[in-house]
Amino acid sequence: MPSALAPADRKLLAGAAGLALILLALSVVFAPPGEQDSSGVPSSYSSGSGGARAAYLLLEQMNVPVERWEESPSALPLEESGAVLILADPNLYATEEERKSLTKFVNSGGHVLFTGSSVGEFFSEAAVSGEGAGRKWAEFPALLPVRWTQGARTVTLEPRCVWTKLDAGQLALYGQALAPSVIHWSLGKGQVIWWASATPLTNAGIEQTGNLRLFLNSVLPAANGRVYWDEYFHGERASLWSYVEKTAIKWGLVQLGVLTGFVLFAFSRRWGPIASPRPISRLSPLEFVDTLGGLYQRAGATAVPVRVSYRNLRLKLLERLGLQADISDPELVRNASDRLWFDAAALAGTLDKAGLNQSVNLRPAEALGLVKDLENMADRLRTQQHPAEKD
Repeated sequence: MPSALAPADRKLLAGAAGLALILLALSVVFAPPGEQDSSGVPSSYSSGSGGARAAYLLLEQMNVPVERWEESPSALPLEESGAVLILADPNLYATEEERKSLTKFVNSGGHVLFTGSSVGEFFSEAAVSGEGAGRKWAEFPALLPVRWTQGARTVTLEPRCVWTKLDAGQLALYGQALAPSVIHWSLGKGQVIWWASATPLTNAGIEQTGNLRLFLNSVLPAANGRVYWDEYFHGERASLWSYVEKTAIKWGLVQLGVLTGFVLFAFSRRWGPIASPRPISRLSPLEFVDTLGGLYQRAGATAVPVRVSYRNLRLKLLERLGLQADISDPELVRNASDRLWFDAAALAGTLDKAGLNQSVNLRPAEALGLVKDLENMADRLRTQQHPAEKD
């Protein structure tokens, strides 16, 4: 039988479960709106109730050549007669150059389906007003038996504005005679269809009575060319790289990058600075000391280190005391004892023993002890910062 969990393990599991629940709750509360939420913008990317993804996919399933347009209207192909541009409730205004490009597109044979109250910012012929418009969905009857109203006696719209003045060549298709909600007018070789709102092509509104037929009547009869669904005025702006991706330039850039890599690999070593490698010594200082020590050990030359240490101590004492080099050891001991507080007996004994054995090879242990005494006295003299000197 498996043993029960220890109290500490149970507390750990309970804490982990509680933390997981807290993180789950926070993710639900603070999560950004997903693609299913209605953003109010009839974008072909949005699956929310206010989006227009369903209408865009419907055109694709019907084999209509449709694509999202994320460039300025000035880039629209003018030679393509019968092309349709869908401007569904644009939330950005057009510049003067963009307005001229749209007018040129329609005059050359293009067709525009425009929805929303900002039509006057794009076409000067439009006269719309938000006064008297409702904010609730309502059904509007067809006013003329023409091909744009065929099969749709009524349509459902959320009228955010109404058309206030009809000019020559403008036809009221749905709504009231003095305040229509759907307008058609010809402009040059092309035409413009205006809806008071984008309701008939939204995901939630396309299923309403007559809306699907209105959408197809507004797009398909004119779609001899391609259908461009504008996302440029929804804020989706194409970058330079997104344009390059559609052409063969990207493969040329890849080949150029590979060629540049080969060139750099072939010539970089030639053009770099020439530096000779640093010579590496075969013997390190410690190896030299070890080798020299082994040489003295094999020769039994214990007198050499004794002589070196003896002369080193004498030299330091003479420099410190300012004495002549030919002074005797006893005189040197007396001065060091009087002026540097050295132990006279210890210093005299060490100097005498070292002086007598400068040329005598002592036993290694004796020579090592004598060298240590000499070096200790030299170290004391070297580290003594303020010697106590007597007059």
